[in-house]
Amino acid sequence: MNAFHFSRRTLLAAAASTALSPLAFAQTSGSGKVVKMIVGFPAGQATDMVTRVLAERLRALTGDSYIVENRPGQGGSLALSQLAKSPANSLTLMVAHMSAAATNPHIYGSVGYDTSKDFEASGLVGDLPFVLVCHPSLPVQNLQELVAYARANPDKLNNASSGNGTVSHLAMEEIKRKAGLKIMHIPYKGSVAGLTDVISGNVSMALETASAVRSHVESGRLRALAAGSAKRLGGVLANVPTLMEQGFQDFTATTWLMVLYPAGTPKAVVEATHAALNAVVSQPEVEQKLVSLGLQPRLSKTTDEAAAYLRSEYKNWGEIVKRSGVPKEM
Repeated sequence: MNAFHFSRRTLLAAAASTALSPLAFAQTSGSGKVVKMIVGFPAGQATDMVTRVLAERLRALTGDSYIVENRPGQGGSLALSQLAKSPANSLTLMVAHMSAAATNPHIYGSVGYDTSKDFEASGLVGDLPFVLVCHPSLPVQNLQELVAYARANPDKLNNASSGNGTVSHLAMEEIKRKAGLKIMHIPYKGSVAGLTDVISGNVSMALETASAVRSHVESGRLRALAAGSAKRLGGVLANVPTLMEQGFQDFTATTWLMVLYPAGTPKAVVEATHAALNAVVSQPEVEQKLVSLGLQPRLSKTTDEAAAYLRSEYKNWGEIVKRSGVPKEM
């Protein structure tokens, strides 16, 4: 049997698991419609690669065509603004990045949307965990040793980030705040430039996605001190303890991905996509593929759960931005 083939029984089971009637699922699947999936980042980045895997598998499952459209800019906010202005006709959705939905509205004066009003949450896809890495010359092997060293050497260390207001910046500021550390922040335009300076020894450390640092840790160019995930990562990062294991209780450094539709999209469509999404991501081979891209799959039980999570994250990151002191850009 083709690995992408799903029987009617499988589709109905997926629909039933999300309290969606088989009739509603049938009405929104297999119609041969063309659905645009907006991505707020360039092709080749983690969010884009995850979206393309989902597009391929959703196409095989539902019979509809899913077309990926990249619209990078402002940390995903340009794309999310486009989604907010799209017709609520079930033909446009977005695999939205946490920054665009939960942090950027608190950083930029105008993002062109209201997270609490302009979208329908279909469900979480998973998390892209961050990893704290340093130059190998730094005499520390884990976060606890870094905390001790930084306290003994105030203002001696610095950290790179992907830019002001990014998760790379804000989560690191939370680590410093919680531990009472004085480490200078140096913002860059993206993770590549910042990691390049850490590798060269010009900067002490950086908090970046596991997918961005994995190869550098494997080669020995960087040393991993802590994983921002809720549980330990795999492969070369398997022995890296999490933030929570090292005394930072109930704190993770991850960015999540969530499927959103424009506000007003029929509930049946949102529910059907949730059912299809869960059916696809639950396939072992798809899960393995997503993990290889640096994603830790995490699915919402219901669309209401996804919506509640979106609201709570918007509030939570608003508080973090306020504590960080990042000035709002107009």
